[in-house]
Amino acid sequence: MLLPRRKFLHLAAGAAALPAVSGIARAQAYPSRPVRIIVGFAAGGGYDIVARLMGQWLSERLGQPFVIENRPGAGTNIATQAVVNAPPDGDTLLLVGSTNAINASFYRKLNFNFIRDIAPVSSITRQPQVMLTNTSFAAKTIPEIIDYAKANPGQINFSSPGIGSISHLAGELFKMMAGVTLVHVPFSGNSPSLTALLGGQIDVSFASLPSSIEFIRTGKLRGLGVTSAMRSEVVQDIPTIGESVPGYEVSAWYGVGAPKGTPAEIIDRLNKEINAGLADPKLKARMADLGGTVFALSPADFGKFIADETEKWSKVIQAINIKAG
Repeated sequence: MLLPRRKFLHLAAGAAALPAVSGIARAQAYPSRPVRIIVGFAAGGGYDIVARLMGQWLSERLGQPFVIENRPGAGTNIATQAVVNAPPDGDTLLLVGSTNAINASFYRKLNFNFIRDIAPVSSITRQPQVMLTNTSFAAKTIPEIIDYAKANPGQINFSSPGIGSISHLAGELFKMMAGVTLVHVPFSGNSPSLTALLGGQIDVSFASLPSSIEFIRTGKLRGLGVTSAMRSEVVQDIPTIGESVPGYEVSAWYGVGAPKGTPAEIIDRLNKEINAGLADPKLKARMADLGGTVFALSPADFGKFIADETEKWSKVIQAINIKAG
């Protein structure tokens, strides 16, 4: 049977619109069951706290539980692998961060490619590191420590919470850009690293701001500079390292990723809801309590940011020639 031309065109147009209507319906129906946010560190740390804050917000906004599942181990690679292998339906998400960008070059063998296999959903927050000294150390400013290090090459040591950590690489980038030689002493976390600094066994330390803020406020440690491009609202009297070393910038950052192939409609809905949370005064204040600033990007812009960060740390890791097993 031949259809009249007008009716045929009407049916054809309707058929062409079906994928778009289907995508909208899928996004509106999402989520229809609990969603897991996989975190690559144990409960209680920065990754975990950010995940729980955002998970609570998404649960309230979307009407389904967003359950935090901690899978520590192998520098977040176990958690990442679990999400890479998960169905791309939006029901399994990954709390991503600067560690993922570092791991791409730091680990010799990975069964996944982070940029290829994890779809960027939304950034959440950026958090500076801070360069610290014991209050008895001779140098009291960034220019003074640069001068001291150049006059005494190899005589200053600096600690971090571990080889390949964002704090370690912040120190290595400082060495490269300031043209100084410092000896790295790795520890098994921020707490033992700062304990050694407090005891005078270490001259300088790079650490997360939340782990060191009370030592700074009580005068037990001296904050020489924050690693972010702008001064931190939490410690406004501490200058940025970039004020003395132009172009220097390091931030720990957090965001959300999903398995490759997750429908764009679901990613866009999650991005919209996360960015709404970042504009909420209460959630924004909680992020500030952690020493961070909200960091709202589109999925595409977040993907570009991750690629830039991965390239940045690849250059540093190659320059200092470090590798994990």
